[in-house]
Amino acid sequence: MIVERPRDLLVKKILAHGFLLLFLALILFPFLVVVSISFREGNFTVGSLWPENPTLEHWYLAFGLDYVRDDGTVVEPPYPVLLWMWNSIKIGLIAASGILALSVVSAYAFSRIRIRGKGAMLDGLFLIQMFPTTLALVALYAIFDAAGEVSPMLGIDSHLALILVYLSMITLHIWTIKGYFDSVDTALDKAAEIDGASPWQTFRYVFLPLAVPIMAVVFVLAFIFVINDYPIASVLIRSEENLTLAVGSRLYLNEFRYLWGDFAAAAILSGLPITVVFLIAQRYLVSGLSEGAVKG
Repeated sequence: MIVERPRDLLVKKILAHGFLLLFLALILFPFLVVVSISFREGNFTVGSLWPENPTLEHWYLAFGLDYVRDDGTVVEPPYPVLLWMWNSIKIGLIAASGILALSVVSAYAFSRIRIRGKGAMLDGLFLIQMFPTTLALVALYAIFDAAGEVSPMLGIDSHLALILVYLSMITLHIWTIKGYFDSVDTALDKAAEIDGASPWQTFRYVFLPLAVPIMAVVFVLAFIFVINDYPIASVLIRSEENLTLAVGSRLYLNEFRYLWGDFAAAAILSGLPITVVFLIAQRYLVSGLSEGAVKG
């Protein structure tokens, strides 16, 4: 039996907590710098970490409100940040829901239904996932540019076209959910079949309730990817009113002027949708990630 002295345990606790606090400080420092820039006067990156004359000008403009300076000058919002945020949230929720639905159904089919060549198809999906989407940007632009001649809803500068591209990001999620379904005892399938349940009823009433944690993980990961995506959205979306927040924020930093303060406020706002989704799904995330890692 190992016995440690209370003094040694106290020293280890202090060191562990100190290392944790130092690690968190290193992670949060860039975020604190961005917050500081969003409250500084003017649009400059240089200055003290704590703003000498804090101002809400950049936040007023980010929320689409006019700001009146001390000298009476009225500053109008240069860009529709809230509209861009709404576009990002709308596209993110629709695309993440579609990715989740397609991934769950496909994973169940690969896990429980006998399909000829199933192994080859799974290996093919895995190989496709190894190539970044940016390699296909030219092809995607050509495809949707041609599709726009048939229907504007499927062409360039269409949210529907962007969502369709995001729906193709299901290969890795299929593998993740399939590993989760493979861990479910096949006795549940047989028991449901004996009770007279159809394959759809088995999927709906047996597997879906068990897969809620991993489904929450997939939804959050897909939502984060869509919200933060820049390359695909920057190629397919052109008009200012249809931009997502990730793409629109780039307009603050053009070759003629760099609005660092306004950019900092918009950048902080871009993290709010992810934070809200994470807080809603956090009760399932820990169990989903741990069980997926152990059972997958």
